[in-house]
Amino acid sequence: MKNMLKVLVIALTALAFSGASFAADTATKPTTKSEKPKAMSATGAVTAMDAKAGTLTVKTSDKDLDLTTGSKAKKALGKVKVGDTVKVSYTEKDGKMNASSIAVVKATAKGATGATGATGAKGATGATGATGATGAKGAK
Repeated sequence: MKNMLKVLVIALTALAFSGASFAADTATKPTTKSEKPKAMSATGAVTAMDAKAGTLTVKTSDKDLDLTTGSKAKKALGKVKVGDTVKVSYTEKDGKMNASSIAVVKATAKGATGATGATGAKGATGATGATGATGAKGAK
């Protein structure tokens, strides 16, 4: 009877420690699932750039973005110069902003709006988008 009791205590002790070690293994394993960086975009003026290094600084309305370009965006740096207004798509990972695309934005004059089309003969529509012009009436 004493031997049976010893075997039972040893078995239960072994079972208890194996369960605790299993729980410890699952709790300490780091999750390898990493979050995908969120794609963002911004529009602003280029304040500095280095085409060889593939870096670009864009001043937006609320902050300065120091960007590193990827291979596609690095090709676009040849068309960009300091002072240009650009739209940049980028992701932020580990505190670094990586530009995936750069496009020069055509500047529009302040207060410029498209004009109303001129009415021509028999109701033909005139050109639209003339800066600051007012539509003129065509010949009847």
